[in-house]
Amino acid sequence: MSEQKAMAEAEGAIEERAEDAGQEPVSPVSRASRTSRPLRGALRWAAALAVFAVFGAATAYGVTRLERADVPGLATLSDGRWDYPELVRPPLPEGRPAPFASSNKATAHYADLRALVLPAPRGATADKALAATHGWVQTRTFLDEYPLEDDRELLAGVFRDRGLRHIAARGWTTPDGTRTRIYLLQFDTGVVAGEVQQQDFAGAEQTPRVLRGAPRTELDEQFPDTWQLSNVMHYAYDEPGPYGAEQVRQAYVIAGDVIGLVVQSRKGGAHAVPFQQTVALQEELLD
Repeated sequence: MSEQKAMAEAEGAIEERAEDAGQEPVSPVSRASRTSRPLRGALRWAAALAVFAVFGAATAYGVTRLERADVPGLATLSDGRWDYPELVRPPLPEGRPAPFASSNKATAHYADLRALVLPAPRGATADKALAATHGWVQTRTFLDEYPLEDDRELLAGVFRDRGLRHIAARGWTTPDGTRTRIYLLQFDTGVVAGEVQQQDFAGAEQTPRVLRGAPRTELDEQFPDTWQLSNVMHYAYDEPGPYGAEQVRQAYVIAGDVIGLVVQSRKGGAHAVPFQQTVALQEELLD
């Protein structure tokens, strides 16, 4: 029996069974067409899903780009932010954990502290007084930020009793006349640094220590909450008007075993945006 004859007989048998059952006979071509409908439907859904996937990927990329624009150092300069170089954390010594790793019980920064000080923005002039000893400064240089002798003596005793290890610093002046000084004070453990911060630097509505040029302070309530990191805390203060020859902004940062002080001052008024940007980027380096 030829193949064509066998197929014809099989088709006839199928039609006879369909007629006996009171159903309309279905040819192999119709069955193939009916069978292909779900397949075509599935293909259409797959094509639609592919379009949605491409659209979703493009949307996610756009959101990511917007989020990167919110990062202080990556935004455009039109809003007053400075042009900082790309931040790179220094390498850790072999076998040493990151400051907030679960194995680092002391929350200690083992990287070179001087490399954790925020670099100056492009176009700024370095403060040679804070770079005279290759990034390290003596305790009295830091204490000179405080005009009251009682504060200097009290802090000197605290640093001596609580085992201050060293102070790294950097300073610069931007073309608009804004002066910036950053100090990082390192203690033996995060517990010690936290106690010093709470007892001697952290205030409620104003700073407990008078900073040079800023006899009055108030909390910087405009500091963006979105820039607050989970492992780093800051206490940012502004000098309300009327102020003297310069307006002074300051922020204390606590990150594990490190206490940071960021100071910006400018004749006629220190702008809020570069100050907040500088504090946020310094926090990122310490995180």
